[in-house]
Amino acid sequence: MLKAVILIGGPQKGTRFRPLSFEVPKPLFPVAGVPMIQHHIEACAQVPGMQEILLIGFYQPDEPLTRFLEAAQQEFNLPIRYLQEFVPLGTGGGLYHFRDQILAGGPEAFFVLNADVCSDFPLSAMLDAYRHQPHPFLLLGTTANRTQSLNYGCIVENPQTHEVLHYVEKPSTFVSDVINCGIYLFSPEALKPLRDVFQRNQQDGQLCLPLGEDSSGLWPGAGTIRLEQDVFSALAGQGQIYVHLTDGIWSQIKSAGSALYASRLYLGQYQLTHPERLAKHAPGGPRIRGNVYIHPTAKVAPSAVLGPNVSIGEGVTVGEGVRLRESIVLHGAMLQEHTCVLHTIVGWGSTVGRWARVEGTPNDPNPNDPRAHMDSESLFKDGKLLPAITILGCRVRIPAEVLILNSIVLPHKELSRSFTNQIIL
Repeated sequence: MLKAVILIGGPQKGTRFRPLSFEVPKPLFPVAGVPMIQHHIEACAQVPGMQEILLIGFYQPDEPLTRFLEAAQQEFNLPIRYLQEFVPLGTGGGLYHFRDQILAGGPEAFFVLNADVCSDFPLSAMLDAYRHQPHPFLLLGTTANRTQSLNYGCIVENPQTHEVLHYVEKPSTFVSDVINCGIYLFSPEALKPLRDVFQRNQQDGQLCLPLGEDSSGLWPGAGTIRLEQDVFSALAGQGQIYVHLTDGIWSQIKSAGSALYASRLYLGQYQLTHPERLAKHAPGGPRIRGNVYIHPTAKVAPSAVLGPNVSIGEGVTVGEGVRLRESIVLHGAMLQEHTCVLHTIVGWGSTVGRWARVEGTPNDPNPNDPRAHMDSESLFKDGKLLPAITILGCRVRIPAEVLILNSIVLPHKELSRSFTNQIIL
C-alpha cells in the first residue's frame, strides 16, 4: 500500500505568479490544458498500489479547490483529500502535523511532491529503487549547470551507492551539479527525524520566552519544519538519505514565464502519455503547427494558425486569421480577427481586438546547454521591468490595432493605446 502527499503551499506563496494567482490558487492554474497539480495526481494514480492522495497547504478550501477535488476523485477513482494547515508550517511541518492521516492504514511508503514543479514524474522507477535498497529518504535529483545549481538544493552523492553525503540549500558557492527536484519517496520512519526537529524547536522556543512567562503550552513556531535545511542537511552522510537521478523533463514553476515553459514540456510529453489531448490538423479546421491543446468547447476559426506550444482553454473564441504561438489562452477569452499573440498568457475573459499584437519575450533555458534550466529571476532590475512574457490579467480589454509588448496588465483594465515594457495598473 502506498500514499502520496502533494504540498500546495498557500496564498502568501507564489507572489511571482501574480496577477494570475489573484483569480485562482496557483496549484489550479492550467498548464497544458489541465490544472497544474493534475499532472501530479495523474502520475501518482498510475503507480500500482496507490491508495490515497493527500493535498497539504494553507489555502482556504474554497469552491474552485473543492470542485477540483471532487472531479479528480471521480476521474481517478482514488480518495483525494485536502488537509489545511492552521498556519504555514514549511515543507516538512505539514507532514509531521498530519502524520496520523499519512500513516493511517499502514502504507509501505509515501511520495511527497511539491506542487510547483513540472516533471515526467518517474515515480515507479523511484519505487523500484526504494524497494531494492530501502532507506527513510529517497530524493529525486537531476543535473544543472554550475551557475544555476546555486538556485537549488545541491546534493553531493556517493556515485556507487547513491547515498547523499552532503546537502546544501541554495549555496553561495558551487557545491554540486546534482540538484533536488522536490519529489521524494519517504518510508514511515522518515517522520521520526521530523519529530526530533519539532521537539528541538519546542525546547528552543521555550528558552526564548521572557522570564516568568508560562511555558507549559506549545510554542507556536515549533511546528514549522523545513525539510531541506532542518532534515536533509542535518542527516546527510548518515546513511539515511539517498538520491535517484533522472534525465527526464523537469522544471520549477515559480513565475508566469516558467508556467509557459512548463506548458511546452507537458505538451511535448503528451506525445507519449496523452496523444488524444493534442490537436490534429483536419480539413476545414485551423492550421496546427507543433504541439497544441484546444479545449473541446473552444471555437477556433479555420483560418487561424496555432502553435507551437499553445494551450486554449474552455469557451475561448479565436477569430479568423489569428496567429497564436507560445501562449496560454485562459477560459472565456476572445481573440478577434487577425490578432497576433506571441509568448503571452491571456487571462480569463479577456479580449484582444482586431489587428492588435500582444507579444512577450521568452526567457527559455539555453538550448545549447543540456543541463540548463528555466531561470526564475526578478521581474525588475534597477527599477525597470525586464523583458519577459506578456501577461493579461482577468477581463482585460485590448482595443483594435494596438501593440502590447513585454508588459503586465492587471485585471479589469481597458486600454486605449499601445504599451511597451510596463506594468499597467
